[in-house]
Amino acid sequence: MEMKALIGLLLLVGCHGVSSVIHSLKYFFTGSSGVSNIPEFVAVGMVDELQFIHYDSNSQKLEVKQSWMDRFTRDDPQYLERNTEILLGSQQSFKAKIENLKKRFNQIGGVHIYQKMFGCEWDDEDDTTDGYEQYGYDGEDFIALDLKTWTWIAQVPEAFSTKQILDENRAHLEYLKNYLHQGKLLDYGKSTLQRTERPEVSLLQRRPSSPVVCHATGFYPDRVVVFWRRDGEELYEHVDHGEVLPNPDGTFQVSVDLDLASVPREDWRRYECVVWLKGIEDILTPLDPALVRTNWGKTGRNTCLTTST
Repeated sequence: MEMKALIGLLLLVGCHGVSSVIHSLKYFFTGSSGVSNIPEFVAVGMVDELQFIHYDSNSQKLEVKQSWMDRFTRDDPQYLERNTEILLGSQQSFKAKIENLKKRFNQIGGVHIYQKMFGCEWDDEDDTTDGYEQYGYDGEDFIALDLKTWTWIAQVPEAFSTKQILDENRAHLEYLKNYLHQGKLLDYGKSTLQRTERPEVSLLQRRPSSPVVCHATGFYPDRVVVFWRRDGEELYEHVDHGEVLPNPDGTFQVSVDLDLASVPREDWRRYECVVWLKGIEDILTPLDPALVRTNWGKTGRNTCLTTST
């Protein structure tokens, strides 16, 4: 099984957490036949929905997508070459499996997709873990591992022979038990994935009549709370909460708008934006009109307000 061969890859980051929120590590392998303009095989690794590795059959090269992976490859100079060879083997295996499945399903030609997803979830506050390994063919479930019985469940009749082979591979099942329940697989990724990055906070306004935006960016993890308050009381009306969005560097950003159309300018100082992120003190940004960044070129300190220490 290629998953066993990828043990070095799995030990890279494992499952992580910074609070009681569940965090995840996922790997996706996709093989295709009869599909033009895309690679026949693609492998992607994700941590909390953030891609950190990529391989495809066109480049036939494993590439890292996050800066913290550079440290790992410096400490293990053969990592990329070694795992590129492993994934090349998976690429060839997936191609053979698609041909085998076409025969099982009595298919000739056409477009066909074979997929594998495996990974784990970890709550590091209570150290509980969960995991999975499952396969799909042509958009339908094919076979999956039952973690209660440690046997494979055939989702369709054509998967029964595969189930028999996998159930008899006790060594691989023992490896899966150790991997999916070990819960401490963060040798190099842990310091990055469990870190806390303090956000920069800016007050923005497009036009004099526009809402004032409290914009927090550069924070990690993405579990942040941003809200407006007046005279120390949290506001719920005239407030618009935006979505937490990813930045290219793996950190996150979010904006929360406050409509001040009916508030006299002299009362703005009664308002403040509050940013809460576990592991750091609350970031309080008072609504000082002189410090609001605008785009209409007025005088005053028309620059980005940050709260870095």
